Formats: sequence, C-alpha cells, structure tokens
Amino acid sequence: MVRTYTLLAWTWLRAGAQYPLSMALLTIGTFVVSALDLIAIWIIFEHTGTLGGFTLPEVMFLYGTAMVSFSLADLLFGNVDKLSAHVRAGTFDSMLIRPVSPFVQMAVDRFAVQRLGKLVQAVVVLVIALPQLDVPSSRVWMVPVMVFCGTVIFTAVFTLGGALQFLLTDAPEVANAFTYGGSALTQYPLSVYGTDLVRGVTFVLPLAFVNWQPGLFVLGHEDPFGLPYWLRFAAPLAALLLGAISALAWRAGLRRYRSTGS
Repeated sequence: MVRTYTLLAWTWLRAGAQYPLSMALLTIGTFVVSALDLIAIWIIFEHTGTLGGFTLPEVMFLYGTAMVSFSLADLLFGNVDKLSAHVRAGTFDSMLIRPVSPFVQMAVDRFAVQRLGKLVQAVVVLVIALPQLDVPSSRVWMVPVMVFCGTVIFTAVFTLGGALQFLLTDAPEVANAFTYGGSALTQYPLSVYGTDLVRGVTFVLPLAFVNWQPGLFVLGHEDPFGLPYWLRFAAPLAALLLGAISALAWRAGLRRYRSTGS
C-alpha cells in the first residue's frame, strides 16, 4: 500500500512539476497564508503577557506541534475529505474497480506539493519555540510522540469526515468543521475555552491529545481543569482508538455506497 501511494504521489508531483513557477508560487503562498495565524497570536501578546496562563514561547510550542501534525495529515491524507465531489461526479466508481484501495486513491488524488508550505511554516515555529522553553531532557521524548499521535488523530478525523460524506454527500462543510475547525481549535491553549468544550475534545473527539495533554507534560504545567495526570500519556491510546473507529466508519461507508451508474 505504501509503495502504491508513493508511486501515485510521484505521478502527481511530476505532473505539477511541468509548471515549476506555479508550483513554487503556490507553495510560498501557502507558507504566507499559514503565517497569518501566527501573526494573530503575536498581536494578542502585544496586549497581554500570557494567554490562558501560557507565555508566548509556550503558545508557539503548542501551535507548532499542532500545526506540524495537522499539516502532515493534510498533506498525506487531506484529500479524503473531498469524497463528496467524487461521489457526485461519479468518479469514485472508477476508484472501486481498480486494484488499489479506494482510500489510498482518495488520499493521493491530485497530491499537491504546495501544502508543504504549511508544514514548513509549522516546523519553523516549532524549531524557534523549543530552545526558548528549556525543556528538561527527561521530557523531550514526548515531543516526537505527540507529533506522531497528533498526525494519526488528524488523519482519523479526515477519514471520519470522508466516511460521513457517504451519508451527507451535499454537506462537506460538516466534515470541514471537525478537520479544519479542529486544527484552529488546537492552535491555542485549551485553557482559553470553556470546561464543557475541553471535556468534549478530551473524551468524545480526542483533539486534546494532539498537543494539549502531552504538552502539559512537556511544559510542566498543571491541568487547569483538574483532569487526571495519566491523561498526559494517553495520546497513543487516543490515536489508536480513534484510528480504529475511523477505519470501521470508512468500511461501513464503503459497504453502504451505491454506484451513481455513471
């Protein structure tokens, strides 16, 4: 499956490379647009010393880890949330008769290298933030774990959004509310939100395990909501459970799908 994904992605990259200037400008544009979110954070800190009890470097760390995870998931699997367009056009039918997983075909469809601009911007923020935090070596190991688990969680959310479109083919914005909306939510410390929302993104849709709970461990912060300490190490479990649920939802959607006849 990995080899097939790589070959299909390379095919799309070669097609896009036929217009190198356009590809470069789109990548730079993505980088600049993504930086606007960071500018918004900077403006907030022009008027306050902390945000939800976190300093600017700490918020940059939370932002960077969340956006690296989201950007990787978006780059590799984000096209899954465009399923409804293929269903309406009838092009999803052709994916079902090919000897390749429909999920892989959806994920790599029109693979766009310009999304690397968003990933590069997030990596730059994280690289700048980490040295300013003076994180003890006994906690640094959590950083790659939280990025990996965050990527899995966002990929699972994209997959759930795609599976939802088997039912709601005319409402992709419903899926976007959880994918891109979830990305926006994790850019800030969850301490700026209400208790009910935080419990919802911890025990229902576990976006809190993208960067919040493991981030509390890395930064040495107490949980302002008083949730159990062991949750800081539960990101792998949350990623595994949500990944399994999203896989089951995708398969259920495939079984329910009926051809458009085109």
